[in-house]
Amino acid sequence: MLTISEQLAQFTHEYQFEQLPKEVIHEAKRSLLNYFAVCIAAYRDPAIQKIIKTTQAFSGTPSANIIGWNQQMDMLNASAINAMAANVFDFDDTHIPTIIHPTSPVASALLAYSQQHKVSGSEFLLALILGMEFECRIGNAISPYHYNRGWHITSTCGVFGSAIGVGKLLNLNQKQYIWALGSAANQACGLVECLGTMSKSLSVGNASKNGLMSALLAADDFDGPSEPLNGERGFLKVFGEKSDPSCVTHLLGQQWETMKNTYKPYPCGVVLNPVIEACLNVYEKEHANEQFLASIQAIRVFGNPLLKQRADRPSIRTGRQSQVSGQHAIAVALHYGQAGLKEFSDAEVNNLNIRAFYPKISFIDEDKRAVESIKIQFICNDREFEVEIAHAKGSLQQALSDKELEAKFSAQLDFHGIKYDPSSFFEKIWTLEHRPLVGNLIQELDFNQA
Repeated sequence: MLTISEQLAQFTHEYQFEQLPKEVIHEAKRSLLNYFAVCIAAYRDPAIQKIIKTTQAFSGTPSANIIGWNQQMDMLNASAINAMAANVFDFDDTHIPTIIHPTSPVASALLAYSQQHKVSGSEFLLALILGMEFECRIGNAISPYHYNRGWHITSTCGVFGSAIGVGKLLNLNQKQYIWALGSAANQACGLVECLGTMSKSLSVGNASKNGLMSALLAADDFDGPSEPLNGERGFLKVFGEKSDPSCVTHLLGQQWETMKNTYKPYPCGVVLNPVIEACLNVYEKEHANEQFLASIQAIRVFGNPLLKQRADRPSIRTGRQSQVSGQHAIAVALHYGQAGLKEFSDAEVNNLNIRAFYPKISFIDEDKRAVESIKIQFICNDREFEVEIAHAKGSLQQALSDKELEAKFSAQLDFHGIKYDPSSFFEKIWTLEHRPLVGNLIQELDFNQA
């Protein structure tokens, strides 16, 4: 009987692009378009500037592009920096229910590799889908304990996605795949404690880079344990509590985790999507009432326990911290009727009118409430009322359309004042399986601006 790692390796080695369902291929393209959009959102971000500056001192031969920066680095460091850029604003995609951001670590590694090797669009999409699939399946096996315990699950599981995706491009045999999983498992790291700081995205970058390195080493017969996932001291047992290894292989090829990917309308933690939507609805109804904001005495937020656990942060000091602060998200949405990159900035965190709202807001756990759902109670001087969202925009039930993803991409260009017509780029994404080479796709997004 094959082990979990052997089943994963066999499936990945044997599976071909022609076997993929059309809807899975299309969802992968949506994931990729969203990935490029959020990389552009990080254009000239200080965290990315710092990591580029530091890394340049020991980077190898420039061979792969940093998205949007008109700059190249060696394959490993380009992979890491692009993954960081995609994650730095918490604007990237989210797999439900693990809360993994699956595309960042996998796509970054594949794009870096594809700039040095001939990779077709269909090969790229297959590798991306397989990497994301097992990244999320491994996450399923250790959820919800793993993330609740404080591991940054995008980083700890993303390293497997990167290794598996690149391994497919390298055509690893089954034994080499298992070795790649072993090296990846040995480099899995990332802490939720780092959310709201620059170091949060560092582990996402490492997941991409270390997974890429794991696959490259395995191709050269760099060996590892025979059962890195479900061994006695393997990843699932060390990083999970009562893990369910069957999640990794159950209904392989029939049920696709790729179809459970979601895309954020706002640059913040996914648990804040319904909170913001509810407050934007209130803004639409009340913004003409000049006394409304001053009349609010208290705001009570009833949500999934993960909301309070991750976003009850009234003592933030930076824009980066505001991306995971429910207090800040509510305040800016009610004041401005929008919640974009500008609203989650240092300037808005230091806005005294915004900060004055933080103490009015409290969170109450509702164990049975879904992550994409919220109920908010407003207690005002002259009345009380409630707003409830069953399925927030950007959830599986209210998914962003293809056109809305294109608009999200364009909005990032507009925010940074980048003059670029993305229409031909969109067409290349939607027809990616027909492109003979993927490597030059990333070069189109090098915006040579000061």
